Amino acid sequence: MLFLHASDSRFEEAFARVVDDRRESDADVGLDVAKIIADVRERGDAALADYTARYDRLELGEDWRIPAEPCAAAYEALAPELRQALDIAADRIRAYHAAQLPEDRDYTDAIGMRLGARWRAVEAAGLYVPGGRAAYPSSLLMNAIPARVAGVERLVVTTPTPGGEVNPLVLAAAHVCGVDEVWRVGGAQAIAALAYGTERIARVDVITGPGNAWVAEAKRQLYGVVGIDMVAGPSEILVIADGANDPAWTAADLLSQAEHDPAAQAILITDDEAFARRVCDEVETLLGQLATGEVARASWEAHGLVIVVDRLANAPHLADRLAAEHVELAVADPEPLFAAIRHAGSIFLGRHTPEALGDYLAGPNHVLPTGRRARFASGLSVLDFMKRTSFIDASAEAMAAVGPAAVALAEAEGLPAHARSVKLRLRSNDL
Repeated sequence: MLFLHASDSRFEEAFARVVDDRRESDADVGLDVAKIIADVRERGDAALADYTARYDRLELGEDWRIPAEPCAAAYEALAPELRQALDIAADRIRAYHAAQLPEDRDYTDAIGMRLGARWRAVEAAGLYVPGGRAAYPSSLLMNAIPARVAGVERLVVTTPTPGGEVNPLVLAAAHVCGVDEVWRVGGAQAIAALAYGTERIARVDVITGPGNAWVAEAKRQLYGVVGIDMVAGPSEILVIADGANDPAWTAADLLSQAEHDPAAQAILITDDEAFARRVCDEVETLLGQLATGEVARASWEAHGLVIVVDRLANAPHLADRLAAEHVELAVADPEPLFAAIRHAGSIFLGRHTPEALGDYLAGPNHVLPTGRRARFASGLSVLDFMKRTSFIDASAEAMAAVGPAAVALAEAEGLPAHARSVKLRLRSNDL
């Protein structure tokens, strides 16, 4: 874990290394994934069955798909308080994303040309749900609900079931979201199946959802064959806090992301060194109490960072260079810092807004850009499941008004057929 002072002469060198550290898959993963994709494209279901037996210790036989009935049964079997929590989360996520739906445009301009654009959902979306350590129903809610709100007709989930074990919370979430298909396949091979289709699994138009390095790399390689949400890397949290915070709260916030993955990153920026030291002590205490302590410790020791600045007004500049997935502003008045930060996946305002609230049921999506991609990318939304089609309706009068300019541009570009297609209509208008 690094402890840096922004005033030190070597700070810029050390901070630049943190900013440039990708913490993502290496070239060997890319080569392995390319082979898996090619194999699934060539052999289809046979390849899926082989990889599932190899990596998930599961012989699929005829048991490829999990029907709707076990999903409904899993939902009904939940403890009442957990079922209520799932419903509250779904309702809040649905309401937030419904407000994102874009409006069509249709108008006639001053020369009489009708212009506009209409939005339509893709026909089918593939939703990847990890198994093992990262089997989280919240991820399914965050991916499936925006797709359904957008109007996607077919929702397809692929999820690994190691040794045949199914996470009942994931099945319950599939029921709440109204998922159409749930398949027992995972890894890069599942992404390839969704992209190209196999004998059993029909192809989709968009693939979203978190996964390990192989899943992320498969999505990257298949972008263009299908749409994807983003290429996601390890989780990140940046907490900007003053000394008036409870160190135990801050420590828990930092470890809420560190416990995801040994490659995750937790960063604290504060203007109070004594507070920073107390937070580090609380982190050490909490690491000994968490069931996820081994993973969290690996993350904290390898990628944890504390930065002491002269004043918190200097923090937004550092935050923008990090462009972190999650940014907490744990101060009494977060608005000035909020206004000054340009690059972040999601921002959590005030001392009483932990990042974990956004992971589950605040409403905004928790699928967010990592690896400094918040500089140019946004979190998952209904727009990731929709596309915009523009339209033009030119009257004879509109063609007469702008057609000659179109001809001039086409001829200047050396495209005579373009020019002729406009000229013919101009001549027709003259008759």
